[in-house]
Amino acid sequence: MAKPGRLGVGIIGAGKVGAVLGAALRGAEHAVIGVSAVSDASRERAETLLPGVPVLDVQDIVERAELVLLAVPDDALGPLVQGLAKLGAWQPGQLVAHTSGRFGVGILHPVRAAGAVPLALHPAMTFTGMSLDLTRLLDCTFGVTADAAMLPIAQALVVEMGAEPVAIAEADRVLYHAALAHGSNHLVTLVAQASQLLREVGVEAPDRMLGPLLRATLENALASGETALTGPVARGDAGTVAAHAAALREYDAGSAGDILEAYLAMARATARRAGSRGLLKPEQLDGIEQALGGPGQDGPPAPEGP
Repeated sequence: MAKPGRLGVGIIGAGKVGAVLGAALRGAEHAVIGVSAVSDASRERAETLLPGVPVLDVQDIVERAELVLLAVPDDALGPLVQGLAKLGAWQPGQLVAHTSGRFGVGILHPVRAAGAVPLALHPAMTFTGMSLDLTRLLDCTFGVTADAAMLPIAQALVVEMGAEPVAIAEADRVLYHAALAHGSNHLVTLVAQASQLLREVGVEAPDRMLGPLLRATLENALASGETALTGPVARGDAGTVAAHAAALREYDAGSAGDILEAYLAMARATARRAGSRGLLKPEQLDGIEQALGGPGQDGPPAPEGP
């Protein structure tokens, strides 16, 4: 016998997020009635994570589903919602949830106008689109936005998927998403840059060298905040910072220069945050700024004359 309150769920977008969340909702005994999948990769993903679920046209899914999950790129969300509204596809009482981090429920205004219920359910997680992601959901938080009366429904859906809901105000969605993107996406760039430099000096397996260090650093930072900061900037070791900048400036001279740019920006940000929190004395902060070339500069001033 099915649990009470089970829904017929339609998934629009069998990308890495849509297929995984569809599988999680199915695991909570909701019935996934259909999925849209255009590319070969999305069709394969749907077959793997949602076996037996028919691949349907978007309009057919909206017509049949009690809960429509819109798992499409941010820039495609508005036009998709508006296009379906022009077709008269949205139904009164229907639940319509999107997975975009950037948007709240405002972008679903055509859904609301049709009498359907808008929800924003964004998983703060990076997905591979494989079954292992279902395990990641158990340690995942969702940023949830909905009208006050509908917030318990949004929260319950997240809990059913095994995750934790955290309410995010409509006006705060962009800043919320910027925080996640800054922390997650830029971490990938940081690791790639560090790995590149290690390979340059002959380290054959940068992941083995960086892995333990970065895991420990992340755990310490999450547990202790900025008091976990170590290294030359935290020590006010301006000579080492200047040596780093000089070496990177030489290394980047014949390339795009992105590593030097990132190092200077992050070192300045680290120093200023350390200074504002009393971890660096004013003279130490000035020394780090000078070692980096001074505020807003790319390097120390060039010498005058021969």
